[in-house]
Amino acid sequence: MSFKGRHVVSIRDFSRKDIEQILSRANKLLPIAKGEKASDILRNKIMATLFFEPSTRTRLSFESAMLRMGGRTLGFSDPGGTSAKKGETLADTIRMAAAYSDVIVLRHPQEGAAKLASEFSDVPVINAGDGAGQHPTQTLLDLFTIKKEVGKIDGKNIALVGDLKYGRTVHSLAYALSTFKAKLTFVAPPTLQMPEEMVATVKEMGTKPKLVNRIEDVIKTADVIYVTRIQKERFPDPDEYKKVARVYRITPAMLKGAKETMRIMHPLPRVKEISPEVDEMKHAAYFKQAFYGVPTRMALLSAVLGVNS
Repeated sequence: MSFKGRHVVSIRDFSRKDIEQILSRANKLLPIAKGEKASDILRNKIMATLFFEPSTRTRLSFESAMLRMGGRTLGFSDPGGTSAKKGETLADTIRMAAAYSDVIVLRHPQEGAAKLASEFSDVPVINAGDGAGQHPTQTLLDLFTIKKEVGKIDGKNIALVGDLKYGRTVHSLAYALSTFKAKLTFVAPPTLQMPEEMVATVKEMGTKPKLVNRIEDVIKTADVIYVTRIQKERFPDPDEYKKVARVYRITPAMLKGAKETMRIMHPLPRVKEISPEVDEMKHAAYFKQAFYGVPTRMALLSAVLGVNS
C-alpha cells in the first residue's frame, strides 16, 4: 500500500507489512540521521509541528528528521501563544496549518484529536500523541529499537512495566508487538494494570499476556524490559498518584541474573524508574532508542510525502 498522502493516526492502521516497510526504510536512512551523509530529498517541503502539550524528544526528533532531509519546519510548542487561546477550534487551526505546510505533526492532550484533525486536513496528519490514546510514531521507533538491539521482534519476551493504564506508548506498542507474535508480560500495580479492553484485544490477536505485579518476576526471562514512568499529569486524583509514584525502580543489583542480551527501554522522560547507575550498563538502550526516533520519523515523513528514500 502506498503511504503517499496517508494520515498516521493509530498503529492499528498499519499492517505488519506496512510496519516492516517503514522499518526497512528507516534502516536505509540511518547514515543520514547520523549526519554521515547529506540529503535534500525533502527540499521545498514544509512540516508544521502543532504541539498543544509539552514534548522534548518527539518534537525535536521530528524537526531533526525534516532538517536532515533538507526540509523546513514551522509551528509552536506552546498553545498559549496561538489563537487557540482566543477560542479557535482545533478544526480551524488544522485548516490553517494545512494551507501553510505539506505535512502536519500534532500532539494534543485530548484523545481522538488526531483523528479529528485528519478529517479537516488536506495534507497528511501524523499523530505525535493524543492524551492517553495513541502514539504511533513512538511505537514505530520502539519496534525499530528492538530489531536493532535484540535482532528480531518475533517470539521475544517483552515485559511492559509501570503505568499501563494511562501510558499511551504501551497501548500502541502492545498491539504492534502482538502483530509480531511477541510474548508479552504486563507488570503493573492493580490500579495501573493494562486496561481490560487492551488485554482482550491482544488475546484476540493470538497473544496470551501474563499480568504480574512484581518486576522481579520478569528479570531473568525478559529479552526487553520496557519501562514507563507513572504519569502524574494523567491522574484525576493526586492522592492516587502518590500511592504508586515510586512503585518500581530498576537498579544494577536488580539486574543480576538478567540475560546478557536483555535490553531496557524507556520512552522518556524518566523520573525515578531507572537508577542513573544503570545508564552505563550494557542493558541500557533508552538513549539509543531516543536517537532511533530520527531515522524512523525520517522514514515516515518521506513515505507520506511520497518521496523515495
